Amino acid sequence: MGAIARLTRRSEFLKVAAGRRKSVTPGLILQALDNPDLIAENPFRIGYTASRKVGNAVKRNRAKRRLRALAAEILPEKAAPGRDYVLIARSETVTRPFADLRGDLIQALRRLDRQVQR
Repeated sequence: MGAIARLTRRSEFLKVAAGRRKSVTPGLILQALDNPDLIAENPFRIGYTASRKVGNAVKRNRAKRRLRALAAEILPEKAAPGRDYVLIARSETVTRPFADLRGDLIQALRRLDRQVQR
């Protein structure tokens, strides 16, 4: 698989948020929305965001870099095909150990899969 497809437009982020499926963990928030229009080369898409609550620009950028690294490591094998994801940084994202963030993302993906099965 090549590069991970990204959500780039505000309307795409709002559409995922309107789906009202999310999982909150100490290190991050994961939102998801099924998208049957995704093509075979990009089985899922992802977007990243960090609000001013996370901190100044340096902290927000660091949080997003950490989220991108997590997504590149975990999502290609654990993401559900045909789904859009948004990873939202929290204030803990900047200081939380990377191993704990990895566990947070895996836990969030499991919770979202359980929500879909209901």
